[in-house]
Amino acid sequence: MATDKYIAALEISSSKVIGAVGVVGRSGQLEIIAVEQEKSADSVRYGQIQNIEETYNLTNYVLERLERRPGIAPREITGVYVGLSGRSFKSIPIDVSMALPDDTEITDSIIDRLKNNALEGDIESSLEIVDAVPRIFTVGKTETHRPKGMMGNQISATYDLIVARPAIQNNLKRVLVDRLGLDIKCLVVTPLATGHIALNEHEKKLGCMLVDIGAETTTVTIYTRGNLVYYATLPFGGRNITRDLMALNELENKAEELKINFGNAIAPTTLSQEKVGRHKQSDISNYVVARSEEIVANIVEQINYAKLTEKDIPEGIVLCGGGARLNGMMELIGKFTGLKVRMATLPSYIKMSDMNGQNMESLQMSAIMFAGSEKADDDCLQMPAAPEPEPDADNNIDSRKETPEPEKTERQQKPGFFGRLGNKLGQWFTPIGEDDEGEELS
Repeated sequence: MATDKYIAALEISSSKVIGAVGVVGRSGQLEIIAVEQEKSADSVRYGQIQNIEETYNLTNYVLERLERRPGIAPREITGVYVGLSGRSFKSIPIDVSMALPDDTEITDSIIDRLKNNALEGDIESSLEIVDAVPRIFTVGKTETHRPKGMMGNQISATYDLIVARPAIQNNLKRVLVDRLGLDIKCLVVTPLATGHIALNEHEKKLGCMLVDIGAETTTVTIYTRGNLVYYATLPFGGRNITRDLMALNELENKAEELKINFGNAIAPTTLSQEKVGRHKQSDISNYVVARSEEIVANIVEQINYAKLTEKDIPEGIVLCGGGARLNGMMELIGKFTGLKVRMATLPSYIKMSDMNGQNMESLQMSAIMFAGSEKADDDCLQMPAAPEPEPDADNNIDSRKETPEPEKTERQQKPGFFGRLGNKLGQWFTPIGEDDEGEELS
């Protein structure tokens, strides 16, 4: 790579909008130099945008703050790599094959044609195919993970089709392309990108499970023999525990504080009658333990749904996501499965220079950015155009004519406080059309 390239990435999830800018150096190493985030409440549900206006405002604030950061200003973010995840995401295995002339060498072109055949597979009409991930290839009668260069008269493969509701991509494009005028460089399936950086090849080959416990969804991916073999999204996460605690007559913010500061997924040996503020510690524990055990039981059940056993994932379980950081959650999963459990960490080949990123849950964002760094062929940031020179008053008789003000773009039309308040009041009294099941906004 001849010069440094700037990469920008966004993750719009149920709990936050997080954006980052990184630099891919001449050696190809990624350094993340700026991370910003805005918390979201109900503008995104189960990974899918529900309120276009609120999501636009949150994302715009994140982008503006990034553009003001030292090392980025006066550059403007014009393109982004965007993470995709949500409740409707899952995998569907499909087998495809191609007959070839005798003694044909397998090339990239042949592998691409095979993948295209997989992408044309039949799925239910309410879903669309986002990606096709190969499990194993067979050339002739030989199984392989690297078919390129082999010789044979037939090639076949098992792919996992990653599918989701079309509204997830469509609503992202409404915000990022139509409203913010950004160029979406690539849509990245976040759980797969996270597995790419959070799991090592040893774990993938022997067998392991990656569990991402988010605010409203929990994603489970299982790898064996070096490849993805199972992908599922469960419709619950850490916010379920928080909302259970709201039964103690607390608002969500206070319930979240109780969960983080006093909750533990492991049931205590004796119930404490001590009080935390106006609540008994035992009441907090009962809510947190009951929901945590339900979440973990559903996570463990995915091994059976994948038609595997604990023996098939000897490298155990790797955890990530904000919900995984609940006190006792890692120990509870180990107790349920008898497997070793560890927390995912940022790999050494990605440098996090921004303290913001070090202090927040940014593994998934880093994964999206790393995926972008491997694909990047141009910058996501551009220097603003230089202003035209002032005309010479002595030589130009029209120099005093006023130049009409250029029409403002969507990014430049930043609403003031009362404008944003009016927007929010309008949203309260004018519902826009998407329920929790994820019908596309019109």
